[in-house]
Amino acid sequence: MKSIEAFLEARDLLLRLRTDQPEAVRQFRWPVLDEFNWALDHFDALGRGAAADTPALHIVGEDGSDVQRSFRQMSQRSAQVANHLRSLGVRRGDRILLMLGNELPLWEVMLAAFKLGAVLIPASTLLTTEDLRDRLERGAVRHVVTASVHAPKFSELSGSYTRLSIGDAVPGWQRFEDAANAPATFTPDGPTRATDPLLLYFTSGTTSKPKLVLHTHQSYPVGHLSTMYWIGLQPGDVHLNISSPGWAKHAWSCFFAPWNAGACIFIYNYARFNAQAMLGTLERHRVTSLCAPPTVWRMLIQEDLAAYRGRLSLREVIGAGEPLNPEIIGQVRSAWDLSLRDGYGQTETSAQIGNAPGQPLKPGSMGRALPGYRIALLDADGREAEEGEICLDLAERPLGLMAAYQDSAEKTADAMRDGYYHTGDVAVRDADGYITFVGRADDVFKASDYRISPFELESALIEHESVAEVAIVPSPDALRLAVPKAYLILTAGALPSPELAQAIFAFARRQLAPYKRVRRIEFVVELPKTISGKIRRVDLRAQEAERRSSNARGEHDYFEEDFPELRAGSEG
Repeated sequence: MKSIEAFLEARDLLLRLRTDQPEAVRQFRWPVLDEFNWALDHFDALGRGAAADTPALHIVGEDGSDVQRSFRQMSQRSAQVANHLRSLGVRRGDRILLMLGNELPLWEVMLAAFKLGAVLIPASTLLTTEDLRDRLERGAVRHVVTASVHAPKFSELSGSYTRLSIGDAVPGWQRFEDAANAPATFTPDGPTRATDPLLLYFTSGTTSKPKLVLHTHQSYPVGHLSTMYWIGLQPGDVHLNISSPGWAKHAWSCFFAPWNAGACIFIYNYARFNAQAMLGTLERHRVTSLCAPPTVWRMLIQEDLAAYRGRLSLREVIGAGEPLNPEIIGQVRSAWDLSLRDGYGQTETSAQIGNAPGQPLKPGSMGRALPGYRIALLDADGREAEEGEICLDLAERPLGLMAAYQDSAEKTADAMRDGYYHTGDVAVRDADGYITFVGRADDVFKASDYRISPFELESALIEHESVAEVAIVPSPDALRLAVPKAYLILTAGALPSPELAQAIFAFARRQLAPYKRVRRIEFVVELPKTISGKIRRVDLRAQEAERRSSNARGEHDYFEEDFPELRAGSEG
C-alpha cells in the first residue's frame, strides 16, 4: 500500500468513528509510511479533487478585509512560491525562519517549504532581536521570510542567510511578490522520506534557553490525525482556532488538523480581543468549530451567550492551552447546549488526551487517551499508578511524538528514559479512563505536608462571580512551609477592596477543604504569561518568595489573618 493510501485509510477510519472514541482507540493504528510529503501527496490531491474549488482558507479582519482561497488556488500558489524559493537558493534540508502574522503568505510559504523539503522554524512576530539572534544561531538558519515591517529587527543580525520580505520593498531583501512570475506547477527534486525533518520549534520554557523540538514529515502532518479526531473536524467544516503563528498550537489547529479533514481554516484578525465582535463573526461566517484558550472563553462567558443560541452554526467548541475550569464548561453548556471539550498535548506531540465529540464529560477532566496514544501515569518510582506523571509508552511509539530535541541528545535521552516519553505534567486517572490534570510537576507544591494542585484551587475560585482569571502559587509561611496564594484578575465592574477580599476568602472556605484553603489574595490587572499565552506561575512564585523574605506586600495584597471575622470557620 502506498503511503498516501495508508494515510487516507487511517484518516477515513477516524472520520467514520468520530463519535465513538472507545471504538476508534480500539481500531486505529498509525499508518506505516515510507516516502511521504503531505503537501504534495495530500494537499495537492485536495486541490485536484471533488472539493478543489471549496474554501481552504478564509481570512477576515476587523477592518473589513476579506481574503478567501480554494484548495486548488492554494495548491497552485504554493507551487509558485516553492519555485520562487528554489530560484533564491532554498534547497532540501535548508532551515527557513518564518516570521509572519495570520496573513495569506504564511500558509503559502509553509506549503511551499514542505514541497521543497526545507525545514521551517516558525517564529512569533513578538520576538525581540535577541530572541531572533538565538534562533538564527542555534537553528542554523539559511533563509528568513518575514513582513517588511519586521525587517528592521534583522538589521543588527549578521549572517549569510537569504532575506525575503513581504510588502514594501526593503533594501538588501528579496521580494516575495516576485513569486507571481514563477510557474504554477512544481516538480520535486526527489522523493521525501516520511522521517525527513520538517519543522523545528523553539519551545517557550522557564529556562533561559528554549529547547528545539524537531518534527518530521510524518510526526506532525500525520500525527495530527489525533488532533483532527479530538476537535471533531469533517470535510467542509469551517474551523476557527484562536492562536498566534510561531507556536505549535497554530500548526495543530490552523494548518494540519483542518486540512487533514478537508475543512476550511477560518481566521479572524483583530488588534484587541472583543467578545461581541467575535460572536458576530462566528454568526456571519457560519463557523462550525471554535477552539480557543481558557482566557478567551472567560471573556466570552461574560457576554450574554444565550442571546446567540440558534444564531450560530457551531457544532464543536474546544478549549486548549491550559485546562478548562468546570464553571466555564457549565456556562457554555447552559447558554448553547454544547459541550465545551478539553484536551491535552504538547509542542513535542499532537493531541494525546481529549474529550472527543459525543462522549460523556466528567467535570474537570481533560478526557481519555486519543486514538494512537497509550498513556501511562508513572509514580516517583516509575511504576504505573492512578496518579503520576503523564508518559507515553515507547513500546507503542505514537507517530505524533517528536523525533528529538535537536539541540541536545542529553535532553532527548532524559525525556525518553526507561522506555517512556516523559511530559513533566502530573494527572490522575479514574476507573473509566478519564484523566484529570493536576499540574506541572514544578507547579504542584506542599502546604502543611499536603500536596496542593494549583488547578484544583483555581477551578474553585473561578466560580466566584467577581473572578475572571486566577493563578495559584505557594506563599512561604513559617508555620506551614507554604500556603496557597491566589493572584486574581477581576471581572468588568468589580473593584479591589478589603470587602471583596474578605468575601472571596469566605467563598474559598465554603468551596475548599481546610488544608486547601486559599490564605492569601492579591488583586492584579494582569498575569505574567508566555508569548503563547500560558500563565508563568514560576514568575509569580519567585515574586512571592521575594516578598515574604522582606515582609513586603503588593498594593492590593490581603492575608486571611487581616480579617478576624473569618475565624468563625475551622482553622485547618
